[in-house]
Amino acid sequence: MSDILVVDDEADIRTLIGDILTDEGHGVRLAWDSETALGEIDRAAPDLIILDIWLKDSRLDGIDILKKVKRDNPAIPVVIISGHGNIEIAVAAIKQGAYDFIEKPFNIDQLMVVIGRAMETSRLRRENAALKTRDTGSSVMLGGSPNFRHMKGQLDKVARTNSRIMLSGPAGSGKEVAARYIHKNSERAKGPFVTVNSATIGADQMEEVLFGREGPDRGVEAGLFERAHTGVLFFDEVADMPLGTQSKILRVLVDQSFQRVGGSNTVRVDVRVVSATTRDLAREVQAGRFRTELYHRLNVVPVTVPGLEARREDIPELAARFLEDLSTAQGLPKRTLTPEAEAQLQTMRWPGNVRQLRNTLERSLILGPDQGPIEPEELVLESAPNGANAGGMLGAAFAGLALREAREMFEREYLVAQINRFGGNISRTANFVGMERSALHRKLKSLNVITAGRNDRSEEAEAHA
Repeated sequence: MSDILVVDDEADIRTLIGDILTDEGHGVRLAWDSETALGEIDRAAPDLIILDIWLKDSRLDGIDILKKVKRDNPAIPVVIISGHGNIEIAVAAIKQGAYDFIEKPFNIDQLMVVIGRAMETSRLRRENAALKTRDTGSSVMLGGSPNFRHMKGQLDKVARTNSRIMLSGPAGSGKEVAARYIHKNSERAKGPFVTVNSATIGADQMEEVLFGREGPDRGVEAGLFERAHTGVLFFDEVADMPLGTQSKILRVLVDQSFQRVGGSNTVRVDVRVVSATTRDLAREVQAGRFRTELYHRLNVVPVTVPGLEARREDIPELAARFLEDLSTAQGLPKRTLTPEAEAQLQTMRWPGNVRQLRNTLERSLILGPDQGPIEPEELVLESAPNGANAGGMLGAAFAGLALREAREMFEREYLVAQINRFGGNISRTANFVGMERSALHRKLKSLNVITAGRNDRSEEAEAHA
């Protein structure tokens, strides 16, 4: 059902048009002067305005209202009606952005045809704008590990609501993919998905970027809040937002309205906010770097996005998808992983998480052969800070050890890597390494490796130095 605002100082005509539109199934609001008209527009932007040019005892006439509407809400179609019609007035109205001009007394059928065309034109413009800004980032969630399933279950629950969500997790773990997944599976899926990277916008630019600006020299420039109307605004690295901007965003979250920089008009929006951070926001609040009120407004539903090392079981599936995407999107060789390469990926250290995994595979496709599966030696990464390479092998650390000590160190590292690879599942680990489950338990005990159940997972191992 469309929401149409009828503005006319003659009560009979105002009521007649309203009754006809109501009978046609439209929602109707009525106004009789500029104050009531602008008040209704400010309260909620209508889908269409039917506007009389001559408004008795009104501060602004119809042309002035038209100019203001087209400046602040250019997407709203305006149909001008007048009992004093002439070519000059009609031309002036069209030049100012009116969709059409109808002279009183008008034919009801003619009015309805114009309204129908105006509404259809407005719909097509909105769809065209949505296509231009449609989110093309990935919202595909891949994995089957316990930690991943737990997170995805939370996302599925919160996606159906309109609550604000705070995604936390290490850099590169996929927080933006999780935000896009929420958007795609929500009632706002047809609306825009707009990203704000708080770490890349200067403090002096943040307000203009978020709220837009207006002035006589550049007219009206919509900010990201307006672009995200009816959709989702994703604040990435929200902890990097300047304190001054935080207080203004807090007001927007409360009122769903704001003023553009340099402007005095109130802009109302309907936006769902999803935030993400790699920091401990509670600690940022204690340090005075993040506003307490904003923290509680954004942190309505906290969801943790696990790092790649907490979901090693998902690595083969993620790797296969990345290899396919890289081949399709970038024209890189179409290659797969050998079982040994898959196993190596599952035992490697991933400080850069999912992003690092994708980069590693992309580098292998670029620098490696054009044919044949990817072998383990193609996956060697840069040296890690502690002297061990990123693949998790100790390398030169064995050189100063006696054989027995080196063997114990290797067994410990090997078994811990395999346990992590299989998500803490001792039975699957024992089956892969070729040991009986009880024998593996005894070996782990002799190596001072403790296994324990945690978070409803069957078992999880961790080494104690």
